[in-house]
Amino acid sequence: MQKRLHAVVQGRVQGVGFRYFVMETAREFQLVGIVRNLRNGDVEVIAEGEEGALEALLVALKNGPRMARVDNVHTAWSPSTGEFTSFHS
Repeated sequence: MQKRLHAVVQGRVQGVGFRYFVMETAREFQLVGIVRNLRNGDVEVIAEGEEGALEALLVALKNGPRMARVDNVHTAWSPSTGEFTSFHS
């Protein structure tokens, strides 16, 4: 079943390769969507795909890359919209 995950990751997540990490992980799980830095220092992730792959991405988001420190991940789930054709930043 196709679903949509909207996540906002808080912590030391900018300037540590977090967006690249998310793009590579999402592509590995064959997800589509977007990752972007927010002005307040958080990182926003919108991903669509199979529910199991999205759950695996969420686990990865909670850990982050080696130089990151993830303090919190706020999530919202909804049906897939089909608006994305690839995963990009």
